[in-house]
Amino acid sequence: MALSHLSLLRPVLCRFVPSVVRTPLVTCSRVPFLPRPVVLPNYARHYATKKSKAKAKGQTAKVNIKAALVDDIISLEEVKEDMAAVLTTLKEDFSRNLSIRTSPGALDHIIVTTKDGKFPLNQLGQISMKSPQLLVVNMTGFPEATAAVTRALQDSSMGLNPDVEGTIIRVPVPMVTREHRENLVKLAKQFCNKAKDLLRRVRSNTISQLKKSKEGVSDDTIHLIEKQVQQMADSYVADIDKQLATKTKELLG
Repeated sequence: MALSHLSLLRPVLCRFVPSVVRTPLVTCSRVPFLPRPVVLPNYARHYATKKSKAKAKGQTAKVNIKAALVDDIISLEEVKEDMAAVLTTLKEDFSRNLSIRTSPGALDHIIVTTKDGKFPLNQLGQISMKSPQLLVVNMTGFPEATAAVTRALQDSSMGLNPDVEGTIIRVPVPMVTREHRENLVKLAKQFCNKAKDLLRRVRSNTISQLKKSKEGVSDDTIHLIEKQVQQMADSYVADIDKQLATKTKELLG
């Protein structure tokens, strides 16, 4: 009887039992091998920049002629000596005129014009320092030159205002103010400009002499010598600029 009841319930049970759906198997296929990418070298051409071109354009090939090879045309050693003398004179002018320290030697370089000629002040009077702000010139040895010495002191570039009492000349030394230092810097620039003018004169005279002896000398040789002389002048101009920069720093502190 139980079996008969089960047979009756079978259609109902079959309606509610979910059907099992079998999922089809997914087969994994092997991924094909891909070759690694090849990195090509960078063959990009690097072009010169405007800055590097300008720098290269501004540079000129240096000339180095042995003096012995052109002695029969011109003496480069003498030219060098003349230019070196200009630089030496500049250094002496700096030492004599641009010191901010008071000393008896500060007046030695002043040239005094008398009826008998021109003489350095220290050959006419005895210079001594009474204090850091006062120098004294004793003219007992050459009293007749007292007036000339006074004028020379007044006309110097040191801004002096001497006071005369008989054969004794008292020279107050100006205080070292900022304005005085700046005036000394201006004077230093004047000395440097004068030195550069002298260098140009040496160069110009050398070129003129070179052109006079041009006969029998090739144009290329003349041109090379001119460049050599110009290089020498440029080198001394650079030295003058260095001297000015150093002195300016010293004066202004």
